[in-house]
Amino acid sequence: MSEDTPDSLIPYDTIVQEALRAVVGRVLGEIEQSGSELPGAHHFYITFKTHAPGVSIPASLRERFPDEMTIVLQNKFWDLNVREDGFSVGLSFNQIPSQLDIPYSAITQFVDPAVDFGLQFQATVADMAPAATEEAGNDEEQGRQAPVAGVEDGSNVVSVDFGRKK
Repeated sequence: MSEDTPDSLIPYDTIVQEALRAVVGRVLGEIEQSGSELPGAHHFYITFKTHAPGVSIPASLRERFPDEMTIVLQNKFWDLNVREDGFSVGLSFNQIPSQLDIPYSAITQFVDPAVDFGLQFQATVADMAPAATEEAGNDEEQGRQAPVAGVEDGSNVVSVDFGRKK
């Protein structure tokens, strides 16, 4: 593309971001359909913006993670409910059960480290660019592989950015 390429009248970036977020919904939906049993060694790191519209998390978590947090769906989660616009799930943080409701539009990263697969998304709300985040530390199994934030090792991470060069 050249600097003379006109702005598109078709919102390709929005269409692609929505399609990639639908992958998250489909994967979670298949887990829900299987009785919330993760096959094999699969487990998920899901990073989301805590103040995005539609996000519902306990106030203590919002205070601890004022911008972004990463949850782990592995061994100890319950009540997974997948909808067209997002999902809700029960997780434990420091032995305190919590219910989280997360719209797909708030998700900035989805990683399955068991198979080196990851998706990174543009924030859909203005001024919500990803910031460095601390892992939420929900009560998952210890000794698991670390998240693959900003992977640049040739694994299957898909990142789409339609920003124009200046």
